[in-house]
Amino acid sequence: MAYEQRDNSGSLFKNDRKEKETHPDYKGDAMVNGQMVWMSAWLKTASNGSKFMSFSFTPKEQQAAKPVAKSAPKAEPDFDDDMPF
Repeated sequence: MAYEQRDNSGSLFKNDRKEKETHPDYKGDAMVNGQMVWMSAWLKTASNGSKFMSFSFTPKEQQAAKPVAKSAPKAEPDFDDDMPF
């Protein structure tokens, strides 16, 4: 039987591709209210020294729907039709 994602659940995995301090420590996905989302988590330390995780959720459709930057169309040269040649 194939794995079926349950609503309001997900999985996180250690981010082995972390290159900068701002990259998440853990990444994964989850289903929230019937929508699939990407999950990111960072390990942090509070001012009193206790450790906690900070989470971010991004809809999977939003990431795929980002427009690809296109260059502006080049303007056609303005030719004067009254030229003698």
